[in-house]
Amino acid sequence: MSGTLKVTFLGTGTSQGIPVIGSDHPVCLSTNPKDKRLRVSVLLGWDEFSYVIDCGPDFRQQMLRENVTRVDGILLTHEHSDHTAGLDDIRPFNFMQGKMPFYAHKRVFKSLHERFAYIFETENKYPGAPSIEEIEIDKDSTFTIGGKQVVTIEAYHDNLPVLGFRVADFTYLTDVKTIAAEEIEKIKGTKVLVVNALREEPHYSHFNLSEALDFVEKIKPEKAYFTHISHLMGFHEEVEKKLPKNVHLAYDTLTITI
Repeated sequence: MSGTLKVTFLGTGTSQGIPVIGSDHPVCLSTNPKDKRLRVSVLLGWDEFSYVIDCGPDFRQQMLRENVTRVDGILLTHEHSDHTAGLDDIRPFNFMQGKMPFYAHKRVFKSLHERFAYIFETENKYPGAPSIEEIEIDKDSTFTIGGKQVVTIEAYHDNLPVLGFRVADFTYLTDVKTIAAEEIEKIKGTKVLVVNALREEPHYSHFNLSEALDFVEKIKPEKAYFTHISHLMGFHEEVEKKLPKNVHLAYDTLTITI
């Protein structure tokens, strides 16, 4: 067992994806595959294990594109639809594997119960409905998946707490606007950092490009990748040229190993 972590970016776009429906923005009309972004998610794999962070509305398409035949669990950063709306599409994995472990904050499960009530029925549940195992985590959680330790990191998406995850030397954060000093300490020493960078202009609930770059400078990873990117950021190739040597815009299907 090598334990080498492989990370595949399933989606790197903001909540509307790129192209945005009906938009004639130049980035939305781009023919460069790196300018086409599904909703944000990553696939983590090592040895025989496979885990996904967030299952947004493009989850089915992402699983088919990457030929994923097994998922050992799904970690949720928060409850917004672009991170959870693909929940129903875990059903094929249920048929093959049984209940799907989900790791999320208690508040997130409460939201899912309200929005996907049919999944959580205890009496007369529809036989074809998804089946999940609820594993509650919070900002102080440390847990193990597939033999690897996961440390949770709390940040804020405007006023909403969101969770990030550090797995060995890899840290994944999305939908971050602010983060406390004690949470930053959990990230220090990470080799590869993934964090959101929405656009160049300021935004009330997301890092913009300059804020994301400042954050990378605080953490000082060997490499950093930006995700949750809007079409307003600009063309992938043009933005990439402006970034420091160790910082990159992630793109859908990009795979890295740590």
